[in-house]
Amino acid sequence: MFVKICATTTEEDALLAVAMGADAVGFIFCPSVRQVAPTHVADIVKRLPPEVLTVGVFRDEAPQRVVDIVNGAGLKAAQLNGHESAEQARWIRERVPVVFRVFGAGDPEIRKAAEHGADALLIDSPSPGSGQLFDWSLAADAPPDMRLILAGGLTPENVADASEQVRPWGVDVATGVERTPGHKDPRKLRAFVAAAKAAAPRQYEGAGDAPFDWQDWHEELG
Repeated sequence: MFVKICATTTEEDALLAVAMGADAVGFIFCPSVRQVAPTHVADIVKRLPPEVLTVGVFRDEAPQRVVDIVNGAGLKAAQLNGHESAEQARWIRERVPVVFRVFGAGDPEIRKAAEHGADALLIDSPSPGSGQLFDWSLAADAPPDMRLILAGGLTPENVADASEQVRPWGVDVATGVERTPGHKDPRKLRAFVAAAKAAAPRQYEGAGDAPFDWQDWHEELG
């Protein structure tokens, strides 16, 4: 199970997430109480192991600025949380290693997610980034040939149930492992990663003959 810890604001929390076994660490660059500066993130990224996927989170940002921040800060991925068009998403994907495209649960555009050329589809609550739980059955609208990451209101207590019902390729959490806004709780973080890793992921049935493997992806990224 791919596990992403998002809304990271400090080096301490980024290293903690990695130590607990997270595959990815996310940093928010759009308006939020958890927003961080690109220069601050660049300093953090330098101290993280190269196998960790570092993700910049954007909402309705100019595509060129997304590319500039991701590459300038040394990040490996861009997560698009807004109303970015399929054309904009594809343009960004040509210029950064990895793109995650986010849709709110129930959005009819989910069915067209493959047109965005993203490496994974992330389904969040109807108000992405709110940390609100939603009806997991709405994730059934996701194209079956895309890697699906589930977010929105996940906690150490419910991530196993969510994984059992949705069978996502990965999970994403922010508020569910916080002590206070922007600061992680070590015990919650450890419990979340352990519970998520123990859950069986949905088998990815896209291009290729085998399920997607995170280590193979890392090798492709270099």
